[in-house]
Amino acid sequence: MKANKVIRDQIFLTIKNQIRSNNPPETKITYDRLRKQGFDDFTTMQLIGQCLAIEIFGVLKHGKPYDNDRYVKNLIKLPQDPFE
Repeated sequence: MKANKVIRDQIFLTIKNQIRSNNPPETKITYDRLRKQGFDDFTTMQLIGQCLAIEIFGVLKHGKPYDNDRYVKNLIKLPQDPFE
């Protein structure tokens, strides 16, 4: 599943860029919160990555614009499901 690893790596890179640029700030807030709750780095990135993947899927599959409000709402819900 090399393709899945490439996609995951790109999503993780995007998350790292969001944290570094503090845009949106909720990404870093969520990362720090999940780490304090005991999640390791990889699991934390996976959880945040699920939220980002929802946005990517909407753009690619349905041609919908990126919805930052939904992204932030989903980040706030972590680690709980469901996602909007």
